[in-house]
Amino acid sequence: MKIVRRIGASPRERGSATGQTCPDLFELSDGNFAVIGTEATAALEKELPPDAARADYERIVVVSRETLVRAKADIPDA
Repeated sequence: MKIVRRIGASPRERGSATGQTCPDLFELSDGNFAVIGTEATAALEKELPPDAARADYERIVVVSRETLVRAKADIPDA
């Protein structure tokens, strides 16, 4: 599995002073996506709706609205 491309604007384009740290989205060689975000499992797990759950190896991460909105145009329809 490898990162194929960034989805959306880079952190620098979104206003990160260093351009090195911030939420980010990537498309992977297997068609899945990888997310860099703020780990929030403990804070949000109890907020999940009844029909949602996570495995022990999964984490809930928060990505800023701007990051996702600016990535929208790069996310494939299928």
